[in-house]
Amino acid sequence: MSRFEKVGQMLNQFAARGTPLVLGGGGLLGVFWLGNKSMYTVEAGHVSIKYGRLGGVGTQPFREGLNFMLPWLERPIIFDIRARPHTMTSLTGSKDLQMVNISLRALAKPDPTKLPEIYRSLGLDFEEKVLPSIVNEVLKSVVAQYNASSLILQRELVSRMVRSRLVERAKDFHILLDDVSITHINFSPEYEKAVEQKQVAQQQAEKAKYLVLKAQEEKKRTIIHAEGERESASMIGDAIRSNPGFIELRRINVAKEVAALLARSNNRLVLSTDSLLLNLMSQSDQTANTLG
Repeated sequence: MSRFEKVGQMLNQFAARGTPLVLGGGGLLGVFWLGNKSMYTVEAGHVSIKYGRLGGVGTQPFREGLNFMLPWLERPIIFDIRARPHTMTSLTGSKDLQMVNISLRALAKPDPTKLPEIYRSLGLDFEEKVLPSIVNEVLKSVVAQYNASSLILQRELVSRMVRSRLVERAKDFHILLDDVSITHINFSPEYEKAVEQKQVAQQQAEKAKYLVLKAQEEKKRTIIHAEGERESASMIGDAIRSNPGFIELRRINVAKEVAALLARSNNRLVLSTDSLLLNLMSQSDQTANTLG
């Protein structure tokens, strides 16, 4: 209960008792009422202007704190001049006729020097009246200049362009924008599916390209290996024709390799010279007879 209500109750009690102070109490109450109605408080982050019955909306701003007015003739109009966030979504079309759903976040506040004009033309709910329309207007004009894929690859450039145009457009209504940023970009399900299929096709094409290159490398390796085998066979043939003892040397090397493998085995085997390809005397005689 305020002090004015308490005074009123006291005067009512005096009047009920028939006390002669009723007249004086009524005057005192009138003074309190007049003092209460002639003062108002402007909170921090707010600015007020006055509307007068005689002169209309005043141009002088009043900052936070205690301010005075003429009761009945004047009333305060208080604006919140702090930046407040606003999130808006717009469905628009890109340059390649793809539907794009863009969400934008803006910090908006009124121009403190233009409060009378704002109140005359828009009222206190100016942000709700102006921001949705100009955001849709700017987003549609900017997005229409880019393909759907460019909106993702050049998102920072698109955001800067939207900010620049939206700031200029809001100034026409005496609204200041401290920050503008694109928060979400969503495409239609059909376009997202097409993009996914394109990515899969590109991956498959890269895989096929890799397989082709691998096959080509395998082919080259096979050719090189075959050429090496042919050269090796030609060299061996030339060595045999020029030096018959080359065959016995090769047989001895092979026998050494077989003997080394058998020596490392846990099984005990007994092999003849024929099994180890070491029947060199008979082979030498056959070679001599062949050459003779």
